Amino acid sequence: MTATCTATYRLYDDKADFHKKAQGIAVGLTVGSWTELPAAQQAKMEKHLGKVVSVDVVEGSGAGERYADIRIAYPDINFSRDIPALLVTIFGKLSMDGRIKLIDVHFSGDFLSAFPGPKFGIEGVRELLGVHDRPLLMSIFKSVIGHDLSELQEQFYKQAAGGVDLIKDDEILFENPLTPIERRVEACLQAAERASRETGQKLLYATNLTGPTFRLKDQARKAIAAGANAFLFNVLAYGFDVLHELAADPDINVPIMAHPAVAGAMYPSPHYGIAANVLLGKLMRIAGADIVLFPSPYGSVVMPREENMAIKHALLTTDLEADYGSAKQPLKRSFPVPSAGIHPGLVPLILRDFGHDTIVNAGGGVHGHPQGAIAGGQAFRQAIDAVLAGQSLQEAAASHAELKAAIDIWGVKEA
Repeated sequence: MTATCTATYRLYDDKADFHKKAQGIAVGLTVGSWTELPAAQQAKMEKHLGKVVSVDVVEGSGAGERYADIRIAYPDINFSRDIPALLVTIFGKLSMDGRIKLIDVHFSGDFLSAFPGPKFGIEGVRELLGVHDRPLLMSIFKSVIGHDLSELQEQFYKQAAGGVDLIKDDEILFENPLTPIERRVEACLQAAERASRETGQKLLYATNLTGPTFRLKDQARKAIAAGANAFLFNVLAYGFDVLHELAADPDINVPIMAHPAVAGAMYPSPHYGIAANVLLGKLMRIAGADIVLFPSPYGSVVMPREENMAIKHALLTTDLEADYGSAKQPLKRSFPVPSAGIHPGLVPLILRDFGHDTIVNAGGGVHGHPQGAIAGGQAFRQAIDAVLAGQSLQEAAASHAELKAAIDIWGVKEA
């Protein structure tokens, strides 16, 4: 039986014959033409022909739009086992053919067997930190542009001393003379050690891996030699295959955190682009991201909750396991990180929606605390502990001044 990857599209059109359109896509993106071929040629090309799996039409009514969900199976023999080849096959020129969105992809076990996936995954990251009984807490450098090493080091210390488990660079911190990557790593890990003596916690620092694409591995090795224990990576600016190459390299033996920069150009429209569960879920996990950031349903850059849940499903419990089939081993799970505008009053919603295996991620929610960044981290830890204990934030705030001050500013968002 021919191995296939199956793409699902949502196609909007008020008048189209969706079944005819689906057949045109299946043929056009594979053998190019079919009915015009002589029988002998058809027999030869059959193994390359895309097949329409299903066409589900939803007729528009009132303000609704007429659309169809179309599933097409593409033979693996048509493309090499890499994400760029797959994307060009299933959504290359088709992405420019009117109002059509790629909303899901199911992969063959043969295709997935080329991808080791996350090197650490949730369990590996937890092992590095020695934290297994609660959600993790991460904070972000704010701000970074124009600061020298001493300023970043002090900012790092204040975040770490508040009890966070991870600290990440801002995605816009690129290689520069003030804070070159290896010196930045050394300075920040000195601050981490100082904080660890006070908190007793281990800490991962996700330094932003940047530079020309063909020099990234050298940059990564240089940073690791300086002590780097995690990387932040702007995946969509560089490409999924670059992430895959970094994650698969045995010398790059630290977790990789995927940032969603540029994703807004691809997923938000109902009519165009690639759905968030594919773009920020399945493809990130396959390519090897241990930790994946994406806009939350609650904060300052809002993604609809159903899209967040689809990303969570893709990173944690997706049908990738079923797809694996003949693949050698299942993919590790990736940490979901709902982000942007997060404050302690949102912790109950985050834990309700994402559960134990998530990372609570904050920038302004830590740095903007009226008692300073140390208190900001402590307020988040107090909020997490309260939720896990079945206590309301208001009850916990009665005995925790840091949490009370945070709630006084940002409030508690109800479900």
